[in-house]
Amino acid sequence: MTDATSQKTDTLTAEELAAIEEKYDESAATRPVSPGFARFLKVVALSFATYHYLTAGFALPTDHWHMGWHLSGLFILTYALFPAIRTRGTYDLKTGLMHYGGVPYLDILLMGLGVASALYLGFAWRGVPWLGIEEQTFRMGNPNGYDMLFGSILIVLVLDIARRTLGWVLPAIICVFMAYALFGPVFPGILQHPGVKIRTFVSSMYFPQEGIFGVTLWVVSTIVFHFVLFGVIAQRTGLGQLFIDNATILAGRYTGGPAKVSVVSSAFFGTISGSSVANTVSTGALTIPNMKRLGYPGHFAGGVEAAASAGGQITPPIMGAAAFIMAEFLEVPYTTIVIAAIFPALLHYVGVFSVVHLMARRLNLQGLSKEMLPRLGAVWREGWANMVPLVGLLVVLFSGYTPYMSAFCGISLAIVTGMARRSAPVTLAYPAAFIAFVVWKCTGGGFDLPMSALLVALTLLGSLNPQERIRLPQMAETFETGVKYALAVGAAAAAVGIVVGVINTTGVGFRVGFMVTQSAGELGASLHSLLSFGRFELFSVTDITLFISLIFIAVACILMGAGIPTTALYIMLVSVAQPALAQLGVPPIASHMFVLYYGVVAEITPPVCTSAYAAAAIANSNPFRTGISAFTLGLGKIVAPMAFVYAPVLLIVSQTGFDLWTFSYTATSCILGVICLSVAVVGYWLAPMGALFRVLLAMAGLVFIAPSLQADLIAALIAAPAVLSQIVLRRRTTEAG
Repeated sequence: MTDATSQKTDTLTAEELAAIEEKYDESAATRPVSPGFARFLKVVALSFATYHYLTAGFALPTDHWHMGWHLSGLFILTYALFPAIRTRGTYDLKTGLMHYGGVPYLDILLMGLGVASALYLGFAWRGVPWLGIEEQTFRMGNPNGYDMLFGSILIVLVLDIARRTLGWVLPAIICVFMAYALFGPVFPGILQHPGVKIRTFVSSMYFPQEGIFGVTLWVVSTIVFHFVLFGVIAQRTGLGQLFIDNATILAGRYTGGPAKVSVVSSAFFGTISGSSVANTVSTGALTIPNMKRLGYPGHFAGGVEAAASAGGQITPPIMGAAAFIMAEFLEVPYTTIVIAAIFPALLHYVGVFSVVHLMARRLNLQGLSKEMLPRLGAVWREGWANMVPLVGLLVVLFSGYTPYMSAFCGISLAIVTGMARRSAPVTLAYPAAFIAFVVWKCTGGGFDLPMSALLVALTLLGSLNPQERIRLPQMAETFETGVKYALAVGAAAAAVGIVVGVINTTGVGFRVGFMVTQSAGELGASLHSLLSFGRFELFSVTDITLFISLIFIAVACILMGAGIPTTALYIMLVSVAQPALAQLGVPPIASHMFVLYYGVVAEITPPVCTSAYAAAAIANSNPFRTGISAFTLGLGKIVAPMAFVYAPVLLIVSQTGFDLWTFSYTATSCILGVICLSVAVVGYWLAPMGALFRVLLAMAGLVFIAPSLQADLIAALIAAPAVLSQIVLRRRTTEAG
């Protein structure tokens, strides 16, 4: 097959890529509706996006109204677009007596009940005397009949929209939590509790501060949606392509060029996208076919892209929704989470990059020719303006303003950069409007003078964008896409709020955490006796107990992560991990990051690994084998959590303090460990490596992760035979050559 024919076969159309993303993303395939109903949904989606955009910049309504409007939009769009029973393949437009515009009347009824139950709370907050409804303060813990009716409806419908968008796994687990709250006396041992009365349960789940209207829905409706929307708009205006072009320039000409481009571009793209599947499809459309043409096996090419793209949720500054919720749980600024995530994300990409480089050397794969590389001058001459929105967002975010204000400024600058041009004077209304907003905030004390001047300068720069401008219908379609991306995470946040309510009501997190530490302590005591020789002990009981506890929690994260979004998984498991690890002296931010990382690992762990399946569809490779490749490539993300639990200094902002020397030494040790594991996975460093030496290097890599000089010396001794054998083999090969 010629190169041209191969390229034609490997390259997928935009429609095929969209179908792949739709199939494997959390917001699965949607059903078609009639043109009239589609126009109605378009109005709803644009109103939904515009409402969130404007309230982020000007003022948020009270929480119960704000979250009520957000839930109303979720109910309308989810019941219109997602059928009651999900099937594989495409859906046909259904008409008839039982349908309106392609949507069953039952779903329209549920849509109306959902909107009514979401808005009732705001309507009845101050009381409705003519209906006999008292002010909410007097109904807390003692709901009236209306509260019970609408609260019960909301609980059922929230579980239903989570099931429609995400499948059965998450609602089933939430139902187990609900059963635990209601039927506490039937549970054995330490899990037993008096039980929660149904009226108390509905009140806890329905009224704000906990339950459905709690912190998870507040964070998604107030922060996460805006960053999702920013990522979609920035990608549409050309920032994603700028990242890919620069990654190609940086890494394309080296050994295994296209694979390294995949890693670097996914790292760049991860800074604006919290979705692993969207990252996989966006960058994989270019990198996977290029890797296959270079000589990489299809399953490995897909695994590279999936492993690199899974880093999107842990790559600062715009991480996944769980990172924003973590900031609320820990009661720290979001920028603290961003700083803490820097080195762990770097460690993940070092691992993927190392495996890619070694595999390229093993297969003797060369980089791209000079003619195939984009020209640095041309790329930046055309695309420099696309950096303006990201710079504006980051400056506002790190200057101490709220995340939603930074997102508002980022979205505004993205609109200006994409749509405003001097050649079309009417479009200059966009920069004029944002400059007027900045001036208004400055005069009111919202922005200081330097920040105002910077935002005005960025606005003027953005309007000088030399690229073709985006028309209003195209931008409206982009806003619609952003809303659809946010449906699944919104449904998950509302549903998992029930879990938070149950945990707060019953204290099950502390109970399970105690069980974990108790089991780990008993097992640790048994192992300690085996690893001790008189007064000499290899490890203390505390060290062994902590390690076993971490293994228990990591396995639970990976097992429960099969089919559950990272955000929901994080919220459920951190309630267990935090009490358990706190008893063992682990700082809160380290335990929260530990759970988040293993929740992301679940996305590339077979048998359920959505990112790998999306990559396999592009690579036309075996999905399971692609998942195995992605898992082995993501070893850096697997060992990183262990490293920062034992050495919180790697998170920079941990309560244990920061010391530059300790950080540098520990970081170097961890990187060496990841490189050793990468060599063991590939079976090649300077020359092909046998099974025994691969095992030795794998053991050395794990020991290197332990942050101590003693552990590093032991690791060096373990790795020495493998390293020496490689040097000897390389010398022999050179002499023979």
